[in-house]
Amino acid sequence: MVSSPSPSPDGGKDSNLMRRILVLGFWVQGFRCLPWMAINFFVKDGLNVDPSTLQLLQNSANLPMVGKPLYGVVSDAVYIFGQHRIPYIAIGAFLQAVSWLAIAILSPSGISIFTLSLCLLVSNLGASIAEVANDAIVAGIGKQPTMSPKTSQSSSSGELQSFVWIASSAGGVLGNLLGGIAINRYAPQAMFLIFSLTVALQLFVTITVHESSLNLPKSSSGVGIRKQLSELSVALQKPEIAYSIAWLAASNAIIPALTGTMFFYQTQYLNINSSVLGISKVFGQAAMLLWSIIYNCYLKSVPSKKLIAAIQGVMAVFMLSDLLFVKGVYRSMGVPDSLYVIVFSGLLEVLFFFKILPFNILIAQLCPSGCEGSLMALVASANALSFIVSGYLGVALSSFVGVTGSDFSGFPQALLIQAVCTLLPIYWSSCIPDDKQAKTSKKNE
Repeated sequence: MVSSPSPSPDGGKDSNLMRRILVLGFWVQGFRCLPWMAINFFVKDGLNVDPSTLQLLQNSANLPMVGKPLYGVVSDAVYIFGQHRIPYIAIGAFLQAVSWLAIAILSPSGISIFTLSLCLLVSNLGASIAEVANDAIVAGIGKQPTMSPKTSQSSSSGELQSFVWIASSAGGVLGNLLGGIAINRYAPQAMFLIFSLTVALQLFVTITVHESSLNLPKSSSGVGIRKQLSELSVALQKPEIAYSIAWLAASNAIIPALTGTMFFYQTQYLNINSSVLGISKVFGQAAMLLWSIIYNCYLKSVPSKKLIAAIQGVMAVFMLSDLLFVKGVYRSMGVPDSLYVIVFSGLLEVLFFFKILPFNILIAQLCPSGCEGSLMALVASANALSFIVSGYLGVALSSFVGVTGSDFSGFPQALLIQAVCTLLPIYWSSCIPDDKQAKTSKKNE
């Protein structure tokens, strides 16, 4: 059971400190795009790999994300010096700092794909652990009763989710902006070093804060990993939770991702400047930031099922637009390739994540007390696994249509298949519960 701490005279101070920790954590989470942009160019130009190898590396490096349920169960059940959130954020920051520092100081000519993959796996392991702890804090705080009778619990949860989403988007905007500018002026190792120092700063700030000062809801001290797994199992026996998570995973996994192929097409075939790609990613992150604001102000009352299905449909439209782009239709209409890449490619890259905000709020409302970290970690794990499967399907599809680093004749066919696959999950969106059903489930808990 989770007990809500009683209000204290320092409640406002506790809330501000908690928000600063969350802002820093989610901002760093968004800022991770800085070294990852550099990795794309480092692998393509420094290691001279083909599109399929790049995409395999990108997706295989995300394997530690699949272990998030385990990290969630451990952070819920195992306390370190009387704390079960802050220490895990610190551990995650340490692993990221060490791994990116290793990539930064290794000789470019001496680094191998194996060594690079190992460092990226350690980095994403650290990021996964930190994200699980941050998500658990958000889920736990969002479930506390509000002090104002005019503010509903779901509204409070939504505001906090939007708040941290804004922090993550702001980090993404800055990371992509710096990456787009720096990639032409500095070696990728410089960007790796900058991010390593950033997470080292997060580590220092985090270890100076004791969890008791955050006024977080506390779990019973006797709860162990076996008990936590049992509570998670009970949560997953609720059809509205299990079916929702299954839909989210399937809606991503069924789409063959073609990110590596599109990256090569834009940089190798169209010779798009890296700064344009950076601006495109900034545009996408700015769209995510705007989306969080619009959702918080105007869309919270829209049923989650309708909103998520609508986003899935918009994704398919953008993929069909990519097909026209590769066919040269927009070019013949006088639209510059760089303008399309900035606006449409930037938006499509983040549209996959637009549905996560309303989905996470829905799951937070459905989540039983006591396993917030475990359940939110399971959602993140299912999401990560679905993107990995999507990436591997994309590699298979690219090979099937004969796309290589120099031959993109089969690319339009691959994009058409991708768009059709994106529409399919809309037909089983009934797996997502209505908001009224979520509120009823919460009342019956």
